[in-house]
Order: sequence, then structure tokens, then C-alpha cells
Amino acid sequence: MPKIVKDFQGQTVITTFETTPAMAFDLVEALEDAYRDCISRQPGFINAGLHMNDARTRVCNYSQWRAREDYQAMLRTPEMRERNRRINELCRGFEPVMYEVVGVF
Repeated sequence: MPKIVKDFQGQTVITTFETTPAMAFDLVEALEDAYRDCISRQPGFINAGLHMNDARTRVCNYSQWRAREDYQAMLRTPEMRERNRRINELCRGFEPVMYEVVGVF
């Protein structure tokens, strides 16, 4: 479970996936499989959370990593490259963005 604190020293990545109600649960399942079988086993992975909006048109993923380089290395693994091709088929597109925690209330 992600713990959001202002003094977090790692890398936070928030990825938004744009999907359709018909594909939303397939997308979440593919992401859950990726986290369980691959991503969570990568060096530098700390934790992650998945969120889906009420309309089932967006899925958001919040993940924390020890360092930016760890996240980037995970994306370059052959397994994740293949998984991301499949994930891309389940959505209109997705955009990972790296953030720094600047406030917690």
C-alpha cells in the first residue's frame, strides 16, 4: 500500500490509462497480473496502487520506486515491453508521469 509522505526520497510515478467501460476490467486485470508477476519483483520497486473511475473510462496507477533509474530499467525489460504492448491494446493510450511529493494534508 503506498504511503504518501512529503519527505519521500524516491520516485513517484502516476500513470493514467484512458479506456472504455467494455475494456476497463480487462485492463485492470492485465495491470494486476503485471504487478504481481513482474513489476513488484523488479529492483527498486516499493509499492503501487490501482484506481478506476466510476465511469470505467480511466484507470490510474500510483507507484513508488527507490529511484527514477529503477523505474526506467523495469520498463526496458523484455517482459514489460511485451506486457505494455498488450496493455496498450486495452486502452486508448497511457501516460506515465514522474512526480515529486510536495505536500500531504
